[in-house]
Amino acid sequence: MKFYDCITAPSPRLVRIFIAEKDLEIQTQYVDLRNGEHLTPEFSKINPFCTVPVLETDDGTRLTSTQGCWRYLEEKFPEPPLLGTTASAKATIADLVWRIETDGFQAVGEGLRNLSPGLKDRALTGARNFSQIPQLGERGKERARTFLNQLDGMIGDKEFLTGDQFTAADIIMLVVVDFARWIKVTLPSKAPNADRWYQSVSSRRSTRL
Repeated sequence: MKFYDCITAPSPRLVRIFIAEKDLEIQTQYVDLRNGEHLTPEFSKINPFCTVPVLETDDGTRLTSTQGCWRYLEEKFPEPPLLGTTASAKATIADLVWRIETDGFQAVGEGLRNLSPGLKDRALTGARNFSQIPQLGERGKERARTFLNQLDGMIGDKEFLTGDQFTAADIIMLVVVDFARWIKVTLPSKAPNADRWYQSVSSRRSTRL
């Protein structure tokens, strides 16, 4: 297998943590997003969507989404389980991941890509340029702030988002919290459950890579 990564980008970090939790050694090639390596003809042959992560499997299949990478790795290396083992657990984790990605990850991305001077004309990922819309950026920040304000209640008295097991839901939530700092959005000042959870998951070896 081969993993195309970028150490500074949030999307490949989702897969990098997953790989580390599985304790896997996978050949890694770093893609220089800052200097536009993902937009070159060479990389577009690897992934025509011009994004990372990309996971190239042993049979040559190239998976270009976080969900595709996660699913392949979970099926290939089921221990420790990160996407659930029972029908109920799998559905609950999938439900949470969808909600976190939609209301959290995408909101932060909307804010960053429409407000950051360094992403001028790069308001959306992919090969085609799109102009920034500052109003969307401000909306993204507000969406992200609203979402992070809900985390304390989502955690409650549980150790992790779904109970006593660390799962993919915790991975994407952690990445969203860290990603949100890029647009100066943080956890609320009085969120003891969220703070406890964040200190716990951010201290894992996998999340510090």
